[in-house]
Amino acid sequence: MSDLASTPLAKLQENLLSPIVQGPTKVAGRVAFRGEMALKFTPTLAGEKRPPEVKSDQVIIAAEGDKITFFSGHVASLAHLDLVKDCLAADMVPTGKYFLFAGNLDISKKYQIDMNGIPFNVLPLDEATVYNELLDLFYLEKGDLKKMSGEEKIDAIIKGASSFDGKFPTIPFAQAVAEMGPVKVAENRPV
Repeated sequence: MSDLASTPLAKLQENLLSPIVQGPTKVAGRVAFRGEMALKFTPTLAGEKRPPEVKSDQVIIAAEGDKITFFSGHVASLAHLDLVKDCLAADMVPTGKYFLFAGNLDISKKYQIDMNGIPFNVLPLDEATVYNELLDLFYLEKGDLKKMSGEEKIDAIIKGASSFDGKFPTIPFAQAVAEMGPVKVAENRPV
């Protein structure tokens, strides 16, 4: 069942953009994607193709069987967690590992937010990449992964996530949104 067409990723094909990795990994039955994911599309006029209105960058998604068992990505605003849930939740499982890095989250805050029974670990992006943040979070050495293929790196991250038991304070989504800061542009200025 490592064929992309028989996994939840097939339903997301329109949303999955700029793939770096897309297809089976080295673990039997696992299919993964690494790239960007459209969360909300811009309305099209006269058939023109436009970039998505809202997207998640630096995305890693893994599916095993008919379920998405791993997700990580970066969004500009924590409020976009609702859009991530809308795109993926139908195929997620409560035992999966899901990590969202929000650009407007206070650097000292880390949460677990339950979205209809699906636990999301929500963290700030500490001026790095999602990939590097995951390596730090799971105590993986960058040098150990250096010679691996893209698929093997995803497998190593998922293996690290499987033993991750960092319990962050659980708060409601509405409270987390109320506590978030302004969305910032690349120069760290509020939009």
